[in-house]
Amino acid sequence: MITLTTDFGYQDPYVAEMKGVIFTINPEAKVVDVTHGVRKFDIRMAAFILASAAPYFPKGTIHLAIVDPEVGTERRSIVVESNAGFLVGPDNGVLMLAGQNQGIEHIYQIVKPQLMLSKVSSTFHGRDVFAPAAAYLDKGMTAQEIGPELTDPVTPTYAKVKRTGKTLSGEILHIDGFGNIITNITRKEVGTQRTLKINFPKATLQTVFVQTYAEVKPKAPLVLIGSHGFLEIALNQGNAAEKFCAKTGDSIEVESA
Repeated sequence: MITLTTDFGYQDPYVAEMKGVIFTINPEAKVVDVTHGVRKFDIRMAAFILASAAPYFPKGTIHLAIVDPEVGTERRSIVVESNAGFLVGPDNGVLMLAGQNQGIEHIYQIVKPQLMLSKVSSTFHGRDVFAPAAAYLDKGMTAQEIGPELTDPVTPTYAKVKRTGKTLSGEILHIDGFGNIITNITRKEVGTQRTLKINFPKATLQTVFVQTYAEVKPKAPLVLIGSHGFLEIALNQGNAAEKFCAKTGDSIEVESA
C-alpha cells in the first residue's frame, strides 16, 4: 500500500500524474490519499499529519510525503526504512517525525537513474523521482537497492525534544480547528505527572494532566495526550491558542510542577 501526503491541492493534475506513474510501474498498487490539503510549503504541518496517520496503516506501508520548497536544488531525495514500513520524500525533515515514531532502521538516498522517469523535471520530483521509488518498493524492491545509505538526514527542531532536569523543551506542532495546542512532546517523554507547568512565549500556565476534556469545568485549561499521541494543551469547550497567544512553531517548555 502507498499513501500520499502533499500540498498539491486538487485543482491541478499533479496528484493524478503521480498516481499514473505509480500504476504504470505497478498496476496492482493500492494508493490511499492521506491529504493534499497541506498548507503550501508548510513542512511542519505535513510532518504532523504524516506522523499522526502513519501508525494506523498496515505494516509495510509506503508513505510518500511531498512538501518540497527546495525541489530541484541539492537537497537529497530519500527513503526511510522503519520498523513499520517506508517513508519516501525530500530530505527536508518532512519524514523524520513519523520515522522517529516508527523507529528508524536505515535511510537511503535515491540516486539511480533507472529508478526515475527518463526525463526528470527540476520542478516535479514528486512525479519523476518519488512516485517511481515508492512504486518499485511496493513492487518488491528492497530499500538497499534504492541507493547509498545516509547517516545525516535533516532533522528539524520539531522532531527534537530536549530534557533538562524536570523540564522538557519542545515546539508547537499544530493548532487544530478547536484551538487545541498540539506539541511535539510524546506520552513517553512526559511520563505520568499529575500537575504540569507550561511556559509559552507570551504566557505561563499551571494545570492538571487529565485523560479527557470533560474532567475540568468548561473554559478551564488542561493538559492531556491527544488522539495522535502528542501532548496537547486545551481549554474545555474553549480556544487555548487564543487564550495563551500560541501559534505553530512557538517554543514551549513543560515542567513537572
